[in-house]
Amino acid sequence: MEILTLGNEMLRQKAERIEKIDVELVKTAQQMLTVMHEGKGIGLAGPQVGVSKRIFVVHIEGDIPRVFINPSITETSQETSKYEEGCLSLPGAWADVTRPKRVKVQAWNDRGRPFTLEAEGILARVIQHEYDHLEGTLFIDRLSEPKRNRIISKLEKKAKM
Repeated sequence: MEILTLGNEMLRQKAERIEKIDVELVKTAQQMLTVMHEGKGIGLAGPQVGVSKRIFVVHIEGDIPRVFINPSITETSQETSKYEEGCLSLPGAWADVTRPKRVKVQAWNDRGRPFTLEAEGILARVIQHEYDHLEGTLFIDRLSEPKRNRIISKLEKKAKM
């Protein structure tokens, strides 16, 4: 399992709903957590590793690893915050992104149980970032066109080295 980077079409596709939570999916979630930890990330979505399914994993220091299957963000706060984001699929790219401070998400865990989570701060941000991946959206899409183009240009130069 490898992390796909900017330019791979799968990163721009809407991921498919998961119909069945089985042993294979649980293995995929565990592999995703391993790949995420190896990359020193705190979140990873299925499309980033070539799995076009609605699944992402999150593990923030001091918290438990979490698996989100078929997530749905049901509420977002009016209040927003700006924070620097990076992405394992855009290595070396960082930019300030404005997002809602709080979210409510409904999903299934890797044991096949539904759950609802109200999150704020960094957890809310990571959930939104990873959810975007399931929609084919990258964090750079939330930037102004000049900022986005600068980052893309920088990444393209790096890729040619």
